[in-house]
Amino acid sequence: MAIKPPPPPWDVLQQVGDMVGQSGLRDEVDKGVKTLAQGALNRLDVVSREEFDVQAEILRRTRERVAELESELAQLTTELEALSEGP
Repeated sequence: MAIKPPPPPWDVLQQVGDMVGQSGLRDEVDKGVKTLAQGALNRLDVVSREEFDVQAEILRRTRERVAELESELAQLTTELEALSEGP
């Protein structure tokens, strides 16, 4: 028998909201759920979008620099081989 995966978080939040209804408990439940969600995200070791974008830009520049260095190395290798062959 296959194990059923848990429902997505938004479904759970909707179910909790439906159970609580419009009572005064709704604000307390919302605060509790937000606290739990924030704690779960902190444990997942996720990064902010801003930090992700910064790292993506650093990676892009690094890749460009590696490509430049590879090209320069290829050119220097060709020149060195030409010098080694000599006249």
